[in-house]
Amino acid sequence: MADRGGVGEAAAVGASPASVPGLNPTLGWRKRLRAGLAGTGASLWFVAGLGLLYALRIPLRLCENLAAVTVFLNSLTPKFYVALTGTSSLISGLIFIFEWWYFHKHGTSFIEQVSVSHLQPLMGGTESSISEPGSPSRNRENETSRQNLSVMQKAWRERNPPARIKAAYQALELNNDCATAYVLLAEEEATTIVDAERLFKQALKAGETIYRQSQQCQHQSPQHEAQLRRDTNVLVYIKRRLAMCARKLGRIREAVKIMRDLMKEFPPLTMLNIHENLLESLLELQAYADVQAVLAKYDDISLPKSAAICYTAALLKTRTVSEKFSPETASRRGLSTAEINAVEAIHRAVEFNPHVPKYLLEMKSLILPPEHILKRGDSEAIAYAFFHLQHWKRIEGALNLLECTWEGTFRMIPYPLEKGHLFYPYPSCTETADRELLPTFHHVSVYPKKELPLFIHFTAGFCSSTAMIAILTHQFPEIMGIFAKAVLGLWCPQPWASSGFEENTQDLKSEDLGLSSG
Repeated sequence: MADRGGVGEAAAVGASPASVPGLNPTLGWRKRLRAGLAGTGASLWFVAGLGLLYALRIPLRLCENLAAVTVFLNSLTPKFYVALTGTSSLISGLIFIFEWWYFHKHGTSFIEQVSVSHLQPLMGGTESSISEPGSPSRNRENETSRQNLSVMQKAWRERNPPARIKAAYQALELNNDCATAYVLLAEEEATTIVDAERLFKQALKAGETIYRQSQQCQHQSPQHEAQLRRDTNVLVYIKRRLAMCARKLGRIREAVKIMRDLMKEFPPLTMLNIHENLLESLLELQAYADVQAVLAKYDDISLPKSAAICYTAALLKTRTVSEKFSPETASRRGLSTAEINAVEAIHRAVEFNPHVPKYLLEMKSLILPPEHILKRGDSEAIAYAFFHLQHWKRIEGALNLLECTWEGTFRMIPYPLEKGHLFYPYPSCTETADRELLPTFHHVSVYPKKELPLFIHFTAGFCSSTAMIAILTHQFPEIMGIFAKAVLGLWCPQPWASSGFEENTQDLKSEDLGLSSG
């Protein structure tokens, strides 16, 4: 996430009144004509190159040289290809080792850093190339913007927090209106929510300026449109973080207003999960009707789900019946329609993320949520329980109903577990990802597996042990005979049983010896 302030300024200064969208109706066909001429020019250069090569085929003796190359390649032995393959593998291994060492030391790939820092400016791939050259002051702004962009790209790739903070200050020295530098400082350097809010307000002021400039230039080129999308994401992120700061500082109605305005102004940006923050704030205000209105809009089959959506929907349905719910009464008279709806909502939520109930019921210790979460994973369960446990406790009987019904979900999920009931099958890769996101001292919750019945375990063990005894008896008959004699001696200490077994064993040995001699 890098600042685009200098680029937007340069584009705004360099744009004449005729280039403003809506004032130049001929801008579209001019762009198409320029693109067509560029494509035609490339084709002409290609044809000219082929013609030049054909004209010089005799002076350059291309046919003779091609024949010589063919003879040389045919004369190569397999040893050459083995040596070539080994050398290339050795070089690739050295490059891999160097990349691994460089990434662990600097937090970024050496090849990627070189391509971003040196190759893209030469190929015109940086965002600074979207402004056309003009006056020296505009060129200086473009150069400042390019340097600022490079600094912030390195800052976000750094794994060391002090290095990220240092890079953010370097970006502010180049451009005091670098919104993303303020964002980085607010998240990395601020020690209190008040300090973070102050930095986010500075980022908001700079981000709004850059966003307005990007809106004016969005139709000039595809690069300007991409810049507008980036600046929009930065602005929405800043406002969302300001709303979360207001929520933490107790200004809940202000936070709700900011979130509602964001959802109205930028409805497509559902990937930022602003509605989940809105749900939590409305639950804190106990505005359950507003919570239901938000769920009616976002708890749709075509939209991605989350633990916040599923468990909040279950909480609202539980709220209507939890106060008078009793397991003994329900077992005698059966469940009412409202209770059935509440239980089904709980089962739906548990199927989406089965780790949440143990944290809500305090069966597992709760820790601080990680910086990143994985949908349907243990990290999402921790984050949800950390912020929503108080809302479940506020509704009397909600946790009691959850405790009585949540384990019944696993009897409804089809077996084997590769199938799903209401959602897609639970992914098997969440445990590995959660171990990377969560601290090492935390015991990661895993998906509850269906246990096999005792009869299946007994049958499998009995068949395996019988097969093992048969194999051992076939391979070592004398040893197994002595072992069986000892076992029967322990179980049947009567003398007749022991002597009878000895006679039978002696007869078997005689038969074996007779077969051997025969």
